[in-house]
Amino acid sequence: MNKSSVVVNARFLTQPITGTQRVGIELCTRLKHLLPDVVFLTPHNIQHPKIAEEIGATFHGRTKGYLWEQLEMPQYLRSQGSPLLVNLCNTAPIVYRNKIVTVLDLSFHLHPEWFSKKFSLLYNFTIPRIVKSAHKVLTISEASLNDLATHYHVPRSALDIVYPSISDIFRHPPATKGENPYGKYILAVSSLDPRKNFRGLIQAFQMAKFQDTKLVIVGAAHKVFADTGLKEMIQNDPSIIFTGYISDEQLVNLYQHALFFAYPSFFEGFGIPPLEAMSCGCATLVSDTTSLPEVCGDASVYVDPYDVAGIRDGLIKLYADEALRKTLIEKGRGRVERFSWQQSAEKLAGIITRLNP
Repeated sequence: MNKSSVVVNARFLTQPITGTQRVGIELCTRLKHLLPDVVFLTPHNIQHPKIAEEIGATFHGRTKGYLWEQLEMPQYLRSQGSPLLVNLCNTAPIVYRNKIVTVLDLSFHLHPEWFSKKFSLLYNFTIPRIVKSAHKVLTISEASLNDLATHYHVPRSALDIVYPSISDIFRHPPATKGENPYGKYILAVSSLDPRKNFRGLIQAFQMAKFQDTKLVIVGAAHKVFADTGLKEMIQNDPSIIFTGYISDEQLVNLYQHALFFAYPSFFEGFGIPPLEAMSCGCATLVSDTTSLPEVCGDASVYVDPYDVAGIRDGLIKLYADEALRKTLIEKGRGRVERFSWQQSAEKLAGIITRLNP
């Protein structure tokens, strides 16, 4: 590398894929073609070797995790002339100043109770310092941009939005559906994170008393989130199914067969699952908070996530009105076209080029 080179922090290749890591992966696979000289730097303990090979990742160091990111990586970058470092997944080295950082949202700051104590303390210590020392701060919605400006006092001239989108497998679902594994069901998809409000959704579903209809919840628990206690809520309710983690191919099939998709989240920096559902021809119900109206526009039924009875009424409304579901499906397909990974990667490449001509 030399002083004019650009390095991407690819530590996300060492982590399980959630929405955060998907942002890094989707942008980097396209950035590789837009800026061929970019170096993707990662520690050795990767979990996704095919993606690492696709982007031509460079491996360096003996440590891993935050130790690698905060100490070993910046030391190595300085030995290479201190190139511009692009960070796409919230974290970045505090002491390295020649950098772009991406902060997806401020949920950890505004609602620390949703996360483990260790995670909350770590993010609330590191993120303000990372933001303060960066040339440019990127985020994923107007809602998150406003939060950064309001709570971290980041000048708006230092802020920009690079929207997420959906993966190609959801954008181009198969014309012929696979087997329906659950019959008539409402679908919910996300990590089992308290802010996703699965507790409120389950309560609303149980209050609605739908006949011969299941609630299928796709998602895996993660140690960074506070305990949600969901399993205790459904021990004696066979109509509620937790699938755990499933493949994208399986998820496409579930979207295609679902009666509709429910996402009454308390807080979203963006919200990719509703767009995935729309692209697969599935009507959606979402919260009227944070970024979701910005993302979903007029293509969804909206509910107050803090009002369980209101969520129940929204479920009943969408369940009973087939014409409404068809209208939302048509509007949803148009809504998906507003968001493109390629366009976002091109915008990111432009920002990088301006900061590193």
